[in-house]
Amino acid sequence: MTIRNRIAGQFSLIVASILIVFSVVIYFVSATYRREEFYDRLKNKGRTTVRFLVEVKEVDQKMLKIIDRNTLTALFDEKVLIFDEKNRLIYSSVDDQVINYSPALLNEVRQQKDIETFSGDNELVGLVYRQNGRDLVILASATDRFGKSKLANLRLTLGWGLLGGLSLTIGLGIFFAGQSLRPISQINDQVSTITAGNLQQRLDEGNRQDEIARLAINFNTVLQRLQQAFEQQRSFVSQTSHQLRTPLAALKSEIQLGLLRPLTVPEHEEILHNLSSDADRLIGLTNSMLYLARTLETINQLPFHPVRADDAAFTAKDELLSAKPHYRIDIDYAHMPETEADTLVDGHEELLKQVWLNLFDNACKYSPDHSAQVRISTDAQHCRIAVHDNGIGITESDQARIFEAFYRASNALDYQGFGIGLSICARLVALHHGTLTVTSDLGKGSVFTVSLPHL
Repeated sequence: MTIRNRIAGQFSLIVASILIVFSVVIYFVSATYRREEFYDRLKNKGRTTVRFLVEVKEVDQKMLKIIDRNTLTALFDEKVLIFDEKNRLIYSSVDDQVINYSPALLNEVRQQKDIETFSGDNELVGLVYRQNGRDLVILASATDRFGKSKLANLRLTLGWGLLGGLSLTIGLGIFFAGQSLRPISQINDQVSTITAGNLQQRLDEGNRQDEIARLAINFNTVLQRLQQAFEQQRSFVSQTSHQLRTPLAALKSEIQLGLLRPLTVPEHEEILHNLSSDADRLIGLTNSMLYLARTLETINQLPFHPVRADDAAFTAKDELLSAKPHYRIDIDYAHMPETEADTLVDGHEELLKQVWLNLFDNACKYSPDHSAQVRISTDAQHCRIAVHDNGIGITESDQARIFEAFYRASNALDYQGFGIGLSICARLVALHHGTLTVTSDLGKGSVFTVSLPHL
């Protein structure tokens, strides 16, 4: 069953239940009101008859029967019976009809003083009238043909109204459900046209207010992320192919050169040395790609805990200098932190250390004197660590892409590297809910600033 039919069915069921309950309540209220009104008329008729009979001396039974038969308020099949205390019938408004009653009924009237019941198709009331110490029992019955006719008409009207209302409700439910779900149908049509080749296509976001519009907005956000992922994947494949092609081509050239003619021992040694360099480059590139893949795969599974960002920076400095003692790294505070919490962040120490290692190594590598200056500062919300170098600098066009995997600035191609370190740094900083920014002047140096929210 489609959602449209389900909504229309539920809407119709709710409205049908309301209409049925409303119709039943209206009918029973009307029936109750008719019955009570008719019983009141019978009681008034019985009281009027007994008063004429008992209290008006000029009216005898014959005259009273004439009055009962010719009154304007006479009811259909009307009967009025009056009994004395010994259950003897002392007056009957009719002579040509059989009157059924029982002593038990008369005794019940004397006990309850006022009863309302039925006698066949007629409605019957019983009353007690006290006169000169005697209790007279009045039985009055009649058929409310007019009231029952109105009830029948009401029942017919409610039935047809209910049938028409249900039909109209079902039709309108289907129509409005279709109208309400039309944007979803349009979204389905648009989604069906989106493939890996046109991820730049976006859904119509409508008024950007209702639930369907928010669904389209969220789906467009997912499409944006997918497009970025596909573009990064294509860039990764392209850059990887380019990086692998160069050392592989060099390897092939050296091998072909060695097979071209007989070589002397020094020439063999030179070729083997070149082959070793190219192999080292391939191994370094492969290890970098493996590290990038493992880092991205396990990055969200590592536990976080309070870590001092400045301690991680000092640890990274010691490790880098032990591996490359010709580097020089100076770490200083812009102002001493007032409390330990000013540099305490929620993170993973090894990941933060990897960020500082990459940034320190890049700063020293691209600086002519292989030095880097690190400045630590804090404010009410963030701890910032800025890494300065006096190296080659970065152009404005390259600054927008240096955090992409395998991307290298045009003036950095003569330096050893694969363009992976900064992309890893950017992802690790983002994982810690921080930001990594760069400012640079071409030929004068660059400043990479990591801003992390502290505890």
